[in-house]
Amino acid sequence: MKMSDDPWQGLSGGSIDARRVSGEGRHDFFWITSTTSEPGLLLRLPVGVDEPASLPRLRNLDIAVRDVGGGRALVVLLKDPDQRELFASLCRDVVSAAEVATAAQDGVARAVRRLLRWHHLLRGGGSDSLSLEEQRGLIGELHFLGRLVSLIGPRAAIEAWRGPFGSSKDFELDDLLIEVKARRGAAKPYVQISSEDQLADVTGTSLFLCVTAVDAVIKPEGLTLEDHVRHIEKVFIDADTESLALWDQAIQATGFDPEDDYSDRRWKVGETMDHRVDGEFPRIVPPLKSGVGGVRYSISLETCSPYRLERGALDQLISGGGSQWTN
Repeated sequence: MKMSDDPWQGLSGGSIDARRVSGEGRHDFFWITSTTSEPGLLLRLPVGVDEPASLPRLRNLDIAVRDVGGGRALVVLLKDPDQRELFASLCRDVVSAAEVATAAQDGVARAVRRLLRWHHLLRGGGSDSLSLEEQRGLIGELHFLGRLVSLIGPRAAIEAWRGPFGSSKDFELDDLLIEVKARRGAAKPYVQISSEDQLADVTGTSLFLCVTAVDAVIKPEGLTLEDHVRHIEKVFIDADTESLALWDQAIQATGFDPEDDYSDRRWKVGETMDHRVDGEFPRIVPPLKSGVGGVRYSISLETCSPYRLERGALDQLISGGGSQWTN
């Protein structure tokens, strides 16, 4: 890195030194050096702004909220001097992301979200955009997530969304498990099941299959994938910082990247059918014969009709607890 490009040039070592990133910036970002001469970025947290409850852990970085100069601040320090140039790029990117926000709370949230994105990138997260079917599936899950938020609140809803992290069921609510499937409304009345565990019973729980129609439509109808994501994200921006951090982790784990261009496809969400999965419900479940695994199959929605719930029945179970349905 050329010294002229080094934002820490001129800051002294051996004691905490700081220089404001921009005199015209909306938020109080500072280039700093620590008492051990580590370069860093500091964001002062105004009085009344909630501190981020969850912060990413990045190798060679120290990210924490600290007492600084009589107040609290988000501080990011570099522990590996060989990564100084990359660290400068990271810091500038975090500042740019936060400066879009006019309110201090939103600025802090955007800074943390950008750090989480770097966390995803540096741990080897993929950069390929989602396929059409992956987009459809994600919109189906986001639609159900929004439904959960209205029933149990943002924090409990986002904690229940486990599909992005590899769980066999998309949503886990104590004794209620929910698998969400999205399909074209005009398609043949089948849904695809991607593993033998997806519709398998779990002792002490009740399992439900929610099938939502998600159709591609022509502008100005519908919303893009990014529109659907931002609509749900606003709920968590307006909630507590821990819920927002959990949302960021989940949406990144799905493979969605706001930098990808999804503007060429718009989607409209239609009817959802809720089904109780038990007894003779059409499915393949463990135990399978020795040597058999990785099962993928389709089920007919017509044969699922005897298990379909009345409108609002699942919502009542979620709101009031579903212990009376437990296997």
